[in-house]
Amino acid sequence: MTKEKTAGLGRRDILKLTAVAGTAIAASSILSKTAAAADDALSLKGKRVAISATGTDHYFDLQAYNAQIDEVKRLGGTPIAVDAGRNDGKLVSQLQTLIAQKPDAIVQILGTLSVIDPWLKKARDAGIPVLTVDVGSTNSVNNTTSDNWGIGKDLALQLVSDIGGEGNIVVFNGFYGVTPCAIRYDQLVNVVKYFPKVKIIQPELRDVIPNTVQDAFAQITAILNKYPEKGSIKAIWSAWDIPQLGATQALAAAGRTEIRTYGVDGSPEVLQLVADPNSPAGADAAQQPAEIGRTAIRNVAKLLSGQTLPRETYVPALLANKNNVSDVIKKLGIG
Repeated sequence: MTKEKTAGLGRRDILKLTAVAGTAIAASSILSKTAAAADDALSLKGKRVAISATGTDHYFDLQAYNAQIDEVKRLGGTPIAVDAGRNDGKLVSQLQTLIAQKPDAIVQILGTLSVIDPWLKKARDAGIPVLTVDVGSTNSVNNTTSDNWGIGKDLALQLVSDIGGEGNIVVFNGFYGVTPCAIRYDQLVNVVKYFPKVKIIQPELRDVIPNTVQDAFAQITAILNKYPEKGSIKAIWSAWDIPQLGATQALAAAGRTEIRTYGVDGSPEVLQLVADPNSPAGADAAQQPAEIGRTAIRNVAKLLSGQTLPRETYVPALLANKNNVSDVIKKLGIG
């Protein structure tokens, strides 16, 4: 091998990999629609399905939560929906109450595993089937999610390609206890290790809830003061797109639009920033939260009808960048 090849993939190689990933995602989307058509005969008539949300203040959470409620009703069941408002104490209390009510199934949307897992186990031990959305728990029969390994890898490859395989990047890593965030971060690290000229600035930043946008804005403003020279920072990465929103606003305010931002979820406001040629938002991996929510409920119906579920059900995501964001927005039906 030449020295260039041993140092890591070239820019052309990265772009080829990203294109292949995009083709695979498109094929998966067709398969997903076919599978959904086959689910029309499913029913939850006479069933009570508990839906527990960690919070609904974020686009992904709210879309998944509302879609689950609607899908339970559409299939003839009764939803018991609770929202913990990002309060772990309230979340645990609500799970306790749901277990006492003995629904036919519980679906948990997100949550820090160390907080919720003991209560998911109690539900399972009580004979209540537990399904999850974006929760990697051994107490869950099935977890409906995006392919976060693919998301993390594709987003990291896009970032590395955009910065030419070298430069300092800023990383938000505040929610490693949340399974999807951990997977996406690990995939970033796995990609970056093959590009020795790409460095993650230490210490990493910690994103917070609530006031995520304001906090990210403040943290990025502070780090820009430490790295005032253009080129000293090439990109900013976050495991979800609300820190990306705050970071993008901070870059615009500081006139540092040469730096690109990267995130995950596909919130409409972030996709609009990616679509703006003058915005520093470089790419956003757009999930399909409503479809994830509906799929989780269809899995409940399948389970209660006696079907065997896979350990994980993946709903395709779409990587939106400056070149394809208009198509992604159209495919997702976001105005």
